Amino acid sequence: MSSAPPVAPPTAELRHARFAVAALFLTNGALFANLIPRYPGIKSALGADNAVYGLAVAAFPTGAIVAGLAAAPVIRRLGSARTAVVGTVLTALGAVAAASGPSLPVFAITLFLAGAADAITDVGQNTHGLRVQREYGRSIINSFHAIWSIGAVLGGSMAAGAIALGLPAPVHLAIAAALFSIVALVAARFCLPGHDIDAAAASGTGLAAGARPRPSLRLVLIIAALVLVAMSGTLVEDAGSTWGALYLHASLGAPAAVAAAGFVALVGAQFIGRMLGDRLVDRFGQRAVARAGGAVTAVGMGVALLVPSVPGTIAGFAAAGLGVATLVPAAMHEADELPGLRAGTGLTVVSWLMRLGFLLSPPIVGLVADHAGLRVGLLVVPLAGIVAFVLASALSDRRRPAAAVPARA
Repeated sequence: MSSAPPVAPPTAELRHARFAVAALFLTNGALFANLIPRYPGIKSALGADNAVYGLAVAAFPTGAIVAGLAAAPVIRRLGSARTAVVGTVLTALGAVAAASGPSLPVFAITLFLAGAADAITDVGQNTHGLRVQREYGRSIINSFHAIWSIGAVLGGSMAAGAIALGLPAPVHLAIAAALFSIVALVAARFCLPGHDIDAAAASGTGLAAGARPRPSLRLVLIIAALVLVAMSGTLVEDAGSTWGALYLHASLGAPAAVAAAGFVALVGAQFIGRMLGDRLVDRFGQRAVARAGGAVTAVGMGVALLVPSVPGTIAGFAAAGLGVATLVPAAMHEADELPGLRAGTGLTVVSWLMRLGFLLSPPIVGLVADHAGLRVGLLVVPLAGIVAFVLASALSDRRRPAAAVPARA
């Protein structure tokens, strides 16, 4: 097992860049979270039935998947920071348009475009965040994903407040779009200068400009393993958000207010895991942390499903959220470090395929639930933990001794 040498404390420019990336993650989490609580009102205003409404809402992840592979060439042309900022502004405009659409087709089209912009934003901000992490010489990517969660809570709270005050959806979304677009534009001034291709090549993690990628079977297998590790994290997140409350209420008889605690426990534990994740990765390495997380997910939710009860299931979702907290950041980090690829390519492919988990998971779990019960369908959670445990070998085992970790900025 290798250990990294000590690094110098971060410069003021590097600290500013870290705060800038954190601001981009915050805005990305907050923008869409401002729109989601408006969905019931939009559905009612457009007079859509459940089936048609469901198809319209699916336009967002569909747009993300269709446009996801465009992120790498856009980053190579504009740079990761500028890509993230432009994508943020376009996502904000898409959210405003979706809230203002006069018809269901317009609503679906604007969601499709917002999803496309969000996918490119996601790769851009993660690429720049990983670039800042390389300069820091230690793990900080998990903290960015934790801040995304804070942004999502902030956005949802803003929407709840706007609804309580009676603000029309277009006005509310326009205010949110202007606010977070300004935050992103200001953050752009403090991101790292220079081009990502040059920075990646200088660090030995990417190809120089004009160089051709060198694909190989080993590289393809590593990318496939990283995709499955990332999808393990997204499958657990989706299981909690889509099925957690339903399972607790319909299958275990929990009151509606208590049933919501399953998802809250999952995301709360995930947030805690991401706040602690960077220190754990520095000390034990990505591979060991992912394996431990996979084991916690498999055992925690496995026991909850084996011996079903309301408290046990809530605890099982919490264990799952804690276990998968670092999986997506770890897979993205490893993909961005793959040698022989142009800047942004590995991260783009993993991020794009990872989103298929969000698209495919609900119908698959639903199909299993219809034939064998939701308790069986939720076996996807411990199975995801097992997959993460087995495929964690694709992640790095580099670690930084405690004595070499500088004080937190």
